[in-house]
Amino acid sequence: MKAEVENFLNHLSAERSLSPNTVAAYKNDLAQLEEFVGHASARAGMVASWGLLDKAMLTDYLVGLREREYAPATVARKVAATRSFFNFLRSEGLLAKDPSQDIASLKVGKPLPHPLSVEEVETLLRQTAIRSAPDARRDRAMMELLYASGMRVSELVALDIPDLNVNECCVRCRGKGSRERVIPVHPTAAQAVDQYIREARPHLAHNAKESALFLNRRGERLTRQGFWLILKAYAKDAGVRTDVTPHTLRHSIATHLLHSGKMNLRELQEFLGHSNIATTQVYTHLTTEYLHKVYDQAHPRA
Repeated sequence: MKAEVENFLNHLSAERSLSPNTVAAYKNDLAQLEEFVGHASARAGMVASWGLLDKAMLTDYLVGLREREYAPATVARKVAATRSFFNFLRSEGLLAKDPSQDIASLKVGKPLPHPLSVEEVETLLRQTAIRSAPDARRDRAMMELLYASGMRVSELVALDIPDLNVNECCVRCRGKGSRERVIPVHPTAAQAVDQYIREARPHLAHNAKESALFLNRRGERLTRQGFWLILKAYAKDAGVRTDVTPHTLRHSIATHLLHSGKMNLRELQEFLGHSNIATTQVYTHLTTEYLHKVYDQAHPRA
C-alpha cells in the first residue's frame, strides 16, 4: 500500500508540480487513510490493500473524521486527497473501481446526521437481546449504553471498568482533547452493562489485568472498527433500512432529546461533549426538518 502512495506523491511533485507543503499534507492524509484500512482489514482477517476499500468503508472513515470534530477545511482537504489518490490508481490500472467516485458532492462544511427513528432504535436494541452468549450480552450493553449516553464510539471503546457507576447510573468518559465528563445514563443501560460485567465479561477476559470494559473474543479491548462490524450485522438482522454507522446512535439520541424538548442546545452541547456550540447547532436544522415533516403529516391542508 505504501508503494502506491509513494508513486502518487511522486506524480504530484514531478508531473503536477504541486508545492512541497501540499504534497506533505496529502502524504499525512493518505497515511491516516492507510492506517484505517489496515485496522479494518485486520478485523476482517484479510491482508490490507487499497482494493478492499469500498464505498461503505470509505463512508465510515469520513464519519470518523467528523466524529473527531476536524475542521471543515481539513475534512475537505482529506476528501480531495482521497479522491485524487483513487483517481490516480484507477488511471494507472491499479484499481478496477474507484470507491470515492460517489463522494464528490459531500458537503463537508456542514455534515448533517441521519438519525434513526425511536421505533428503529427500539427494533435494533431488541435484536441484541435475542441471543444470550457472552459476546451478545456485550453487544447489548454497548448499544444500550451508547444510545443512553450519546458518547462517541471512540469514547465507548476507551472505557475501563471503573468508569461505570451502576449505583448512581452514570458513566465517566474522556473525549476529544482528553476532556473528561460524567454522563447520566438510563437505569436500563446501567443494568445491561452491569450484567455484562458480572456474567459475560469473565468469559471473554483472558488476562485478569485487562481493564478495558468491552472486550473482543481474544480478550483484548474492542476497537471502533470492530464495533462498526457488529452494529452493521445487527442492523441488517433487525431489518433497519436506514444506513447505520458507528455514529448513528449518538446522532439519534441527540436528535430525540432535542425533539422532545428535554434538553436545550446548551445542555445538549454539554451532554455530547462538543467544545463549540456551532457543532451542536446542526441538530437544530434536523429539528426544523422534523417539525415540517410532522406538520405536513398532521395538518389537514398541508
